[in-house]
Amino acid sequence: MILVLKRGATEHQKEELIKHIEGMGLKAHVSVGEGTTIIGLVGDTSKLSSFTFSSYEIVDNVLRVTEPFKQANRMFKPDDTIIDVCGRKVGQGYFVVISGPCSVESEEQIVGIARELKKAGASFLRGGAYKPRTSPYSFQGLGLEGLDYLKTAKQETGLPIVSEIMSTDVLDRFIEDVDIIQVGARNMQNFVLLRELGRTNKPILLKRGLSATYQEWLMSAEYILSEGNKNVILCERGIRTFENYTRNTLDISAVLAIKKLSHLPVIVDPSHGSGKPWMVGPLSKAAVACGADGVIIEVHNNPKCALSDGEQSITPEQYAEILPKIKKYVEIEDKQLEV
Repeated sequence: MILVLKRGATEHQKEELIKHIEGMGLKAHVSVGEGTTIIGLVGDTSKLSSFTFSSYEIVDNVLRVTEPFKQANRMFKPDDTIIDVCGRKVGQGYFVVISGPCSVESEEQIVGIARELKKAGASFLRGGAYKPRTSPYSFQGLGLEGLDYLKTAKQETGLPIVSEIMSTDVLDRFIEDVDIIQVGARNMQNFVLLRELGRTNKPILLKRGLSATYQEWLMSAEYILSEGNKNVILCERGIRTFENYTRNTLDISAVLAIKKLSHLPVIVDPSHGSGKPWMVGPLSKAAVACGADGVIIEVHNNPKCALSDGEQSITPEQYAEILPKIKKYVEIEDKQLEV
């Protein structure tokens, strides 16, 4: 349930209303927009009617949120969420380019790639220290050693780090060393992990599951939001369909749908979404045109020898050619590229 307040409501009036709400065993989430203030009621409101708050002069309208996701709902927070990460903004009016190899393979590799990305104009450095793989015999990442190499790359270039977490066992290290914690598609419904991440204040990049609906995706975000962490970024990375020409089917319409349903920032992963390096540039431009808040691109210094996902990675040279074109599209959409 959402209470839309009248213009000119005083702080004292708001406090009285919030006290009443909390006295009913509910939580009150206040969202102040450009022209409207709303109070979202979190908890079981099924037995409440719109008349419950009719005695409050400052209540202009009472709305019910019919979707099961509440805090991720745009009704709950009409204005887009903007998340500040190391001085770089993610959300409305801003565009970020997250780039780097699927896996951290060595200090020399990740530092060298980071330097090339920095030179080209990347916003963030991504690299997998831990890698969930379909086969138990595939390269699983360097673990904490990989995190150390990412820290060195950040010290060398100033690029904030994005890396994927697989277990709560290493959460303390991720909180300390990683600037945006990524939850991969395979862990989108790892609710124990999501709850623990919700108890931090770290920005979380939540990738869409391989076959997840929009509602399932947003409900996973709700797990994080419900624990108090409001810094959630959604990532469309392609879904599994009957088509096997591409690695996945990039659902570019998801950007538009999620933007209508939710206030959370949305970025696009054209690398996993297609599995084709020659598609990365055009799909990145499509993401900008659809209103995405960023893209995440896999870049490797030697894709043919990569220990994971080399077949979908582009080289730093190709990246340097693509980025200026993306920037032009960002400017057309009247957004600012964050570097």
